[in-house]
Parts: sequence; structure tokens; C-alpha cells
Amino acid sequence: MSLPDFGTPDIIVVGAGNAAACAALAAREQGANVIMLEAAPIDDCGGNSRYTGGLMRVVFNNVDELAEIIPELTEDEKKTHDYGSYTADAYFDDMARITQEQTDPDLCEILIRRSFDTTVWLRKKGVKFQPSYGRQSYKVDNNTRYKFWGGLAAETWGGGEGLVANEHKACEREGIKIFYETPAISLLTDSDNNVLGVRARHKGKNVDIKAKAVILACGGFESSAAMRAQYLGPGWDLAHVRGTRYNTGLGIKMALDIGAMPYGHWSGCHAVGWDRNSPPFGDLAVGDQFQKHSYPWGIMINADGKRFCDEGADFRNYTYAKYGKVILNQPGMFAWQVFDAKIIPALRDEYRIKRVTKVRANTLEELCKMMDGVNPEAALREITEYNKAVKHDKEFNMAIKDGRRTEGLPINKTNWANTVDTAPFEAYAVTCGVTFSFGGLKISVDPATEGQVEDTGGTPIKGLYAAGELVGGIFYHNYPGGTGLTSGAVFGKLSGTTAGKAVKAG
Repeated sequence: MSLPDFGTPDIIVVGAGNAAACAALAAREQGANVIMLEAAPIDDCGGNSRYTGGLMRVVFNNVDELAEIIPELTEDEKKTHDYGSYTADAYFDDMARITQEQTDPDLCEILIRRSFDTTVWLRKKGVKFQPSYGRQSYKVDNNTRYKFWGGLAAETWGGGEGLVANEHKACEREGIKIFYETPAISLLTDSDNNVLGVRARHKGKNVDIKAKAVILACGGFESSAAMRAQYLGPGWDLAHVRGTRYNTGLGIKMALDIGAMPYGHWSGCHAVGWDRNSPPFGDLAVGDQFQKHSYPWGIMINADGKRFCDEGADFRNYTYAKYGKVILNQPGMFAWQVFDAKIIPALRDEYRIKRVTKVRANTLEELCKMMDGVNPEAALREITEYNKAVKHDKEFNMAIKDGRRTEGLPINKTNWANTVDTAPFEAYAVTCGVTFSFGGLKISVDPATEGQVEDTGGTPIKGLYAAGELVGGIFYHNYPGGTGLTSGAVFGKLSGTTAGKAVKAG
């Protein structure tokens, strides 16, 4: 088998997801000759980006700014629906609160200040956006209009699949070739540790590809059971992976091998409630639909028949990425989400797919016996005590943090507390699904070298850049929903622009 003609690229982008595509397109804008190396075959290409729902958390101050991202918004939509706004100050507050004030302030500043312009840039590259009616809004005023919540209003058309498809079309238009089944396995360097290209493996054969710069944008280590156990801790090797099987930490390892600085929350990750019987890795035929994110409207029960968290602590956007870890720490590494007839019609679309672990009953006694692995007597007692503790002094309202709570329980529910007492009842089994790891590489924020990977002494490594999930220092402990794709786009564009300018300047 002969090797493909990789040409004489100025820049090699390792990866082919959202961050990688943005890096490649931005470098091409600077006049650089760019190629992309993708570990996966073409049918499974695009990294984790293809498995997402496509939400992007972006600063917008009013509906007219939102329309710069979604020009298809009609005048009637603008007048009728309440899209809200999401100011830079609100974004900063969310990032500080959600990361327990540990997010790198310089990286956070770049992420937030450039989020809007980068998203508009993506639209001009051919990525389409639409209002996220189904995921981020509720009907109000007698079901006459939509009110958006949680600071999120835009999602990519076609979700992650549509995002990657349109980014790859843009790459093709601009002469950026993607080489599939070609993982980079190590960096080529000179005696001064300057990066000169990569060693890659194409369909089982090693090949050295020279370039003036390399941009690593091939994800974190979440798909490596060994690295999850090593860095996240015991039990994490048993977690399911929401996305691609190809994010095994190779990009991070390659950089660490030449002295790059490890940075960020290496024992932290984005992990959610994920169908208990989902496959070990993501399935593109299902996408992100194994997730089960209506838990704020119900309760969660573990194997001991106990509630174990405040399901209504905050909007889903601000708790879902940390509750996967909480579920992993339960006996048997699973839980059941329980709902009654008052809530079942409002469950998100992912509860209605064919591949779902679900039980349904006309009494709570029956339901508790049907929940596999759960102590049924304890579960019935728990739900009964929960129902007694619900306060009815405030109206249930999904569009706001309504303050409808329980009192007197070991773990109270602080919002959206409804009694679970109206048949029929449904329960859905979930385990932990890992999305991406938080630890990664340190990149420069100096305007002259931003996006360049730094060594352990804090000096930028010449010819090496990074973007996407393998950039450390942005997320700690938790994650505001919709920030991952935005971060990938922002730092992809940033690194691609800096690398492109550097190679053209010689």
C-alpha cells in the first residue's frame, strides 16, 4: 500500500473536529498551506464535535446581535419571542461560579471577549445556526411565545453533525486536505526542541511529515480507560464515553514528551447522566440522545433507594456536567431518574428514543420493584418522604429558578420540587458518561505568541500550538453548558491565526 501525498504543508493540524477545523481555516486565511490529520476513518471523523447537540454559549446583548449569528430570524420571531441576552459580565460570573473561581483569568477573558466575533466568523465560513427552541426555551403566556433561559439561544443547524459537515465543506473550498486514518504519534523536533512536523501512522505505516508549525487539536484523554483511571481516579476506567473512541490523549502525550507544561484540572472532567445500557463509546446513529437531562423536574434514586443530590440546585446547564461524577460515585455506578404524569409530557426528546432503559408503572410500589438493582422498599419510603416534604407555596415554573423546594430532608431539593404522586410513573436508568477531560497543555496568552504551547519553564515552544479540549486551565470541577464548542472555535481560530502569521513571516 502506497502512502498518500501529504505535499509540503506550512502547517499540520492534528485532528478534524470543530477546534481543528477552525484552526485550519484561520491559518489558511493568513495564506498558509494547511493539511489536517484525522485518526478516525471518514465515517467516524470529527472528534467529539460530531456527537454534540451543537449548543454554543456566546455573548449577545440583544436580539439584533443574535440575528448576526442567526440571520434567518424573522421579524415576527424577534418581536414575539423572548431570547433574552447574555452579557459578558454574566458569562464571567458563570465561569467563575461554575469553576469555583479557578478558571485561568486570561484564558477566560479570551474565551468570553471573542465568543461573539468568532461565532459570526464561523457563520461566514458556512456554519449555520438556529434558535435552540427545543432545548433552551419554554412556552409562556398561554403557550403563545417562547422564553429562553440559561444564557443559551443558538445552536448549530444539524447539531454536531451539521457543524462538522459545514466546517469540512469550508476546508474543502479553501484547499485544506484532510487525511483520514492517519493519527499523529509523535512530534519531530530539532536539537533546540523546535517542532519540525509530526510522525504519523497512515493505515499501519509510519511516515514523517515536515511542516513549519503543528497545531494540536485532537481532544483530551477521555477515551483512554488507563488515563482516566490514572488521572481521574479509581472507577473512572469503567465509565462510558459519550463521544469518539479516538480521543486517547495522544496529542497531550506528544507535547509532554518534548517538555510541554501540563496545566489545568487533571483530575476533573465533563461527565453527565448517560443511559445505563449505552455502548462503551458514542454511537453517531444516536448522537447525544443517550443523555438524560430532565432530572431537575424529577428525582434521582440510587441502588440503596436514596436520593443523593439536589436535582434542582440550578438550571441543567450548570449542573449536568458534574452530576455524571456524582452518579459514578453511587453504589453500582448507576441511578434511576423518576417522574410522574405531571412531568412526563415535558421530558426532553432524548427520553423518547428507542434505545432507552426505561420502566413504567401505575403505582409507585410497582415502579420501585421494576427499577433494576434498587432496594424497592427503601425507594418507596424515600419517595414518600420526599412527597411529604414538598412545599406548595410557590408555583412550579420551568423557565426560572422558582424556589419551589422541600424542607426537612437530608438533601433538600431547592427548585422545581413537585410531588411524585400522579400515575403513570416512569423511571430511566443512567450511569456516568464522560464527555472530555479538563487537564491539558498550557498555552501562551501573549499577543505575539497566543495559542503557542509553553514548556515547563513558561517559554513558548517554537512551532507548536494547541486548541480545543487539550488546552488546560479553562474548566475546573464543572462546566457551563455550551461552552465547549465555543472554546474550541475561539482557541482554534486564535491558534490558527497566530501560527499562520508566524509561518508566513518566516
